[in-house]
Amino acid sequence: MKEAARILGLTEHTIRFYTDKGLVPSVKRDKNNNRLFDEESINWLTGIKYLRDCGMPLEFVKEYVALCLEGDATIEQRYQIILRQQETARAQLEEAARRLEYMEKKAELYRGIVERRIPDRMNPANWPTKSVG
Repeated sequence: MKEAARILGLTEHTIRFYTDKGLVPSVKRDKNNNRLFDEESINWLTGIKYLRDCGMPLEFVKEYVALCLEGDATIEQRYQIILRQQETARAQLEEAARRLEYMEKKAELYRGIVERRIPDRMNPANWPTKSVG
């Protein structure tokens, strides 16, 4: 378990979770019920890790694993799952690009403040007071 966690960069808890959810169909157990990971098990875990890292919900990962186990007849269905996740990842990337652009503009404003080229208007404590009422 520790070796698999080290190889994959996952926690032992995460690996236990994935195996308990049936996402690693090739995992074997020894006489003491400890999980044994062979190359195939590591391959399953690697695939699951990448899908989860791409934001794929666990329910879709389960569906994908089940379809893989069914074989070649499910290639089109698996392809559709990957396309759906690709669109999700693209939308996340676009949102991340918007956040990055916002932070770059903020950093540029702060650079001007630090270099004393512009006054500090970023701090709400320095904003003009408006009367309420």
